[in-house]
Amino acid sequence: MRHVRVNAAKFIGRVLPEPYENALGGHAPEATHHLLATVFADVVCPPTGHSIGWHDSYGAAWARPLPHKAGFLLDHKGQPRPLPSHLIGAEAQRYRAAARIAARIRQAARPMPLGNQG
Repeated sequence: MRHVRVNAAKFIGRVLPEPYENALGGHAPEATHHLLATVFADVVCPPTGHSIGWHDSYGAAWARPLPHKAGFLLDHKGQPRPLPSHLIGAEAQRYRAAARIAARIRQAARPMPLGNQG
């Protein structure tokens, strides 16, 4: 019998149950989702080009819950990864702001019972 491979991401909800979504996303969780997904796409798609387009990278990050998005910008210790050299100006400022938010989300999410969303 042949087994079909299933993408697990479609079984992981983007929005966390309340009160966790608001606790992690702040007063505007959708804006936090947007910021983290935008910065992820900026990081993985340098201006010199990438095999996966910016919008596809954004969409992949957008589909993940906040703790997963935060993990894209942090190292294994929960510290922000170094600023990529191709991010300058407004993109660099946006990265720094998102990295601070990601570190806060990681720390706040640690004690929460989020299962595969955490």
